[in-house]
Amino acid sequence: MSVCRTLSGSINMLVVRCIVGNVRGGGLLKTWVHPQRPLRRLLSRAPGPALRTRVAGSLLVGGGLLAAWWWVDSEKRQQQRRRRVEQLKQVSLGQGAFSLLDHSGRRRTKADFLGRWVLLYFGFTHCPDICPEELDKLCGAVAALDQDATLPPVQPLFVTVDPERDDPPALARYVRDFHPRLIGLTGTPEEVKRAGRDYRVYASAGPKDEDGDYIVDHTILIYLVSPDGLFLDYYNRMKDQDQIVASVRNHIKNYEPLDPDC
Repeated sequence: MSVCRTLSGSINMLVVRCIVGNVRGGGLLKTWVHPQRPLRRLLSRAPGPALRTRVAGSLLVGGGLLAAWWWVDSEKRQQQRRRRVEQLKQVSLGQGAFSLLDHSGRRRTKADFLGRWVLLYFGFTHCPDICPEELDKLCGAVAALDQDATLPPVQPLFVTVDPERDDPPALARYVRDFHPRLIGLTGTPEEVKRAGRDYRVYASAGPKDEDGDYIVDHTILIYLVSPDGLFLDYYNRMKDQDQIVASVRNHIKNYEPLDPDC
């Protein structure tokens, strides 16, 4: 049972006494609200010099702590970047500087593609099914990424593992069926072998039939190369187009240029 009694006194005094208890005479809780100056007068009072000094000191300390946090975070990111460079270099994929002919007969080197994201596939134009399927998947991923205006264009590359049959005219006829930016690359057997070796690509031509036709057994992987020219990721036949798109987008969104002096 609660009983509130209001007692009135003088004009400048108002006391409210609240007695909380029960009918059986339990304990009592007494709260007194003493008269205070009007709140408006307290709020309108300007802060004194001591308060201003404390606020300024707090701001200085807070700014110092923020600057220290920024420096520590920057150093941590630099260390992570250095470790990342070393890890990518230890993979030893794509470290060479290939020199090949594109499908228009123009000499191309690895340096021509620095600064661009690259999806790279090794195959051959006479491949009956796997190479067309993988190139369809690769170029489909590139086309899907092109729909995102926030992403830079990804350059698709096709390097032949069958330079004896895949000369520039043969590549020109082949690549036009996939993506307008797809570049086919070929060269001498030694140049092609060197480019494949940089990415640990296995390639071996099978026996010829009575028509002189043959199949080339080779590594079936799509490689993602960063604008720094370093291998970042790969996608085997189990990866579908949507998975490749999601992976490449994630790499691009989280990409930070590597320091060449590291």
